Amino acid sequence: MNSDMDRSRHHQSIQRALELGRSTDPDALPELAQLLTQPSAEIRRLAASAIGKLSGFGLDTTAAVRALAPVALRDPHPQTRQYALKALKTCGAAALAHLHDLDDLALNERTEDYVRRAAHSAAEAIREAVRQNEQAAIHRCIRCGRTVSHEEHTHSQQAFQRTFCARCFDEVFLERRNFDTKVELNKTIAAQAGTLVQSDGERCIADWLASHRIAYRYDERYRILSGHAIRPDFYLPEFDLYLEYWGMDTADYKIGMLKKQQLYQQEGKRLISLYPADKSHLDTLLRTKLTHFGYTLPISPS
Repeated sequence: MNSDMDRSRHHQSIQRALELGRSTDPDALPELAQLLTQPSAEIRRLAASAIGKLSGFGLDTTAAVRALAPVALRDPHPQTRQYALKALKTCGAAALAHLHDLDDLALNERTEDYVRRAAHSAAEAIREAVRQNEQAAIHRCIRCGRTVSHEEHTHSQQAFQRTFCARCFDEVFLERRNFDTKVELNKTIAAQAGTLVQSDGERCIADWLASHRIAYRYDERYRILSGHAIRPDFYLPEFDLYLEYWGMDTADYKIGMLKKQQLYQQEGKRLISLYPADKSHLDTLLRTKLTHFGYTLPISPS
């Protein structure tokens, strides 16, 4: 029992979570969502389990995903995360936006094996639900409006997470290839770990992360936020954190920066923003920001 909750109220909340889980009443979701925010890990675990039980009785899966995802991905208690992941699995395609996060959690070696297995199982169930929905749906090219075949839809979704007919796919593919080539040509600065980056600021960040043995993915392609494909400067899979270095000062760049920041905020992603002026005190700043998200680093790299 958590010390912030008296014994009587703790017992009442546990019994209420069990009762709601047996009720078969989908309207119990708001109360269960509230129980997911309680300080007791046992209450949160039982509330997550109850939501999973109610998913087959007309539960609003979108609302369920909204309540479950923070617990499944970031709850400090591993068993609670496991139960929330099992419940998220029952929400099917409604949890599609969290598929990348589940894949990252399944690969995170700092996480308990049973949590990783639950994340993998949830991700596979979501993929299967999406596949079944796609087979039954009618899709149109977002560029020209033409009805596309299932094969065209599947092919373009795999490549771009968008739906294109074959002709528009070829055009978009060429545009994207030219853009990617331009980006790759701009990666001319080598970090200590061998990563090629685009600026001295990114090099400093990559070197700092490597010196503290923090795994990162640089300029990873096509992570999806609110239907938008973006390329985060750095993603830290062990911490589920994004890190962006905003290194330019042009009007167009600032517009893109604000749009990207809004996407992170809308999706509830945890973002660390860094700027050229931060390079001189990067160590202090990154330590402070990581501490803000609950991570403490040793005084010097181990």
